[in-house]
Amino acid sequence: MSYKKFAAIIALFALLLPACQRSLDTGQPVAPTSIYAGDSISTQGDPMAQIAQTATAMMQTPTADGEPSATPESENGTPDAEATATPGVGLPIASAAPSSTPETDDAFAGQATATPTQIVVSGRPSTYTLQTGEFPWCIARRFNVDPQTLLSLSGLREGVVYPAGTLLRIPQSGSFPGPRALRAHPTTYTISSADETFYSIACLFGDIDPGAIAQANGLALGSPLTVGQTVKIP
Repeated sequence: MSYKKFAAIIALFALLLPACQRSLDTGQPVAPTSIYAGDSISTQGDPMAQIAQTATAMMQTPTADGEPSATPESENGTPDAEATATPGVGLPIASAAPSSTPETDDAFAGQATATPTQIVVSGRPSTYTLQTGEFPWCIARRFNVDPQTLLSLSGLREGVVYPAGTLLRIPQSGSFPGPRALRAHPTTYTISSADETFYSIACLFGDIDPGAIAQANGLALGSPLTVGQTVKIP
């Protein structure tokens, strides 16, 4: 029993004890007034029995900590909302889920597979070997050199058809006398003879490299060509 309840019982005895004494002195029962509105304690009979009943009722009401107590009421007799309010329960906060996206290496991000390409040599070489379908003047146009100087350095004469495999010495100075291009390009060309090659087609156009023609068509420089085949000229 808590200290407050014990004090309340003592106070109740102190209030009712004089009434008992007055009742014995006068010989007339005095009806005590109940301090609890609406309770079932009788106002008639033995005052000591009433005190015992009241104390018993107070001790039988359970409290939040396991001890008996009276339920607090509001002015209109209903339980006080503040006294019976259920405390709020905090909800757990969901933690952020870790990202499952795998990281990519920046060094390989967006890197495309390299496609091998044929390298076209530009500039003037010191020597050049004639291929099938080529001749000295064709090579002079291609490398933008003077044809007479080329023949002189190579020990060759003008007007002679030289076979494939003939070695030419290329001048490192001078330029071709006149227009180098024989046909306009870019364009397309249709193969008309079975012995045509990328080398001979380059000589028809004058200033273009045979390797550039092969690369534009996605073929190797020595690929065979067929009659009626169309090739791109860059």
